[in-house]
This record gives sequence, structure tokens and C-alpha cells, in this order.
Amino acid sequence: RPETRQLPIIMLTARGEEGDRVLGLESGADDYVVKPYSPREMIARINALLRRSEVQSALPHNEYAGVAIDKDAHKVTRDGVLIPLSPTCFKLLTTLMERPGYVYSRDRLLGRVWGGDVFVEPRTVDVHIRRLRSALNARGGRDLIRTVRGAGYAIDDQPGA
Repeated sequence: RPETRQLPIIMLTARGEEGDRVLGLESGADDYVVKPYSPREMIARINALLRRSEVQSALPHNEYAGVAIDKDAHKVTRDGVLIPLSPTCFKLLTTLMERPGYVYSRDRLLGRVWGGDVFVEPRTVDVHIRRLRSALNARGGRDLIRTVRGAGYAIDDQPGA
């Protein structure tokens, strides 16, 4: 099904022979874990697969509510008009548009846009959201970025949502 096609698969089995592992991976599994296994290792494997699936599931072209992102060309348009964005604002918009309506916390946005290796103040997100809003709304139009007090930000074309 299209909505689950990108979902990563981990095979958890007692069959640990090389042939079994190869067959499992060739059958479409993304990872193969043999019992007994460490819960910590399993969590690490799940997190690694989820990180990779987020990167792989990102389409080269994404559109929502008149805003279109061409990731290959690194261009954003709103209703056909090119919108210049800084690399950080581009990453921020790309992240928000992956799941319209989903509220991303500041910490989640910091991790996704700036990465976990860099120390950045959480309020930096607010500054870049303001810049992104300004760029998206420069020619008028409704503000698509919704602020959820105490929770974070979402891109949402539903008024008052």
C-alpha cells in the first residue's frame, strides 16, 4: 500500500544461519535481528532505520497549500512565484511540509534542521520561523505556519486549526 510502502521492516527471528539472514534481507527486510537480542540494541536499530527512512522518504518535489519545494533544485515557490530562502529556512520548511498539520516541538526541529551535534538555543527556531513566515507571506496570502503555544509549530492551511 502506498501509505506503508516506505515503512522499514525488521525481521526478528531465532533463525541465525547466514543463508537465513541473506534470504530475509533479499526478501525485503531492512534489518535482521536474531534472538536472543539486547533491548538496547533493538532500540538503536529501530532509531537508525527511522532516521534513514525519514531521509529516503523525502520526495524530491513536495507541494502543500500552494507552496512547492523542489529539493533537487533547492527552490521554493508559492502560487508559482519563486521565494528566496536561506539554507536553514529551506530545511525548516522542508521538515514542516513532510507532515502537514503535525506539530513539531522546538527540540524536534532543532534536531531535524540543525542536527544533534550542534548546540543551538531553542529560541533560534522562533527566529527562523519568523524569517520563514516573512518570506512565505511577502506577496500576501494567509500565514500557513501555525504556532501552538507550549508545543511548537506546524504547517497547516486550515484557518484557526
